[in-house]
Amino acid sequence: MKLLKQTLCLVSLLVLTIAINARAQSTDESGNADEPGAVAAKQLASRDPLVRQHAAEELARLEATDQRRLVEGYRLEEKNARVKLALEWALYRMGKSESLFPLVRALDSTRSDQVTAYLNTLEKPDALYFFLERMNGNTQVKLLETLAKIGDAGTLDKIKPYSESFDPKIAEAAKKAAREIEQRGEQTPANTTTRPRQVGSGESSP
Repeated sequence: MKLLKQTLCLVSLLVLTIAINARAQSTDESGNADEPGAVAAKQLASRDPLVRQHAAEELARLEATDQRRLVEGYRLEEKNARVKLALEWALYRMGKSESLFPLVRALDSTRSDQVTAYLNTLEKPDALYFFLERMNGNTQVKLLETLAKIGDAGTLDKIKPYSESFDPKIAEAAKKAAREIEQRGEQTPANTTTRPRQVGSGESSP
């Protein structure tokens, strides 16, 4: 009887030790629980797909590279299409460039609005040039619409050939993008124009 009690005690102690170690490992992988990235990472385990999607989008906004390994794991297990895209976006913002491929492909789907919202926040348009000549017409139109929002002077040469496309939708999207980019270029100098330097008693220098 005494031996049985000792055995049970040892088993209980072993189970407790395993549980503590597992929790510690989980904390190490997720980071400090007080950090915003760690809080969002925990929400990836939610049963609500909308919560998971918002958590992934928050991790993307934070560019929480310390959570990349965890996000990759959740991406492999995720079944919901919208959450998958949010996780791909998070991974792309964390530095996984290949995650841009499924995002661009989704532009020709019912989830195009979701992806467009992501791509419109890109700081530079360069990453999208690669796809412009490799995707189908519908996707090209969506890419041109995004380039209209985030494109710069260098984008004009990239989209110029598409303004002569035999597909009227592509041609119109390219022309519209060029107009929007040129308009931004014209407005920028006006916003940065400085007033003439004041000299003497309120007189302007020549």
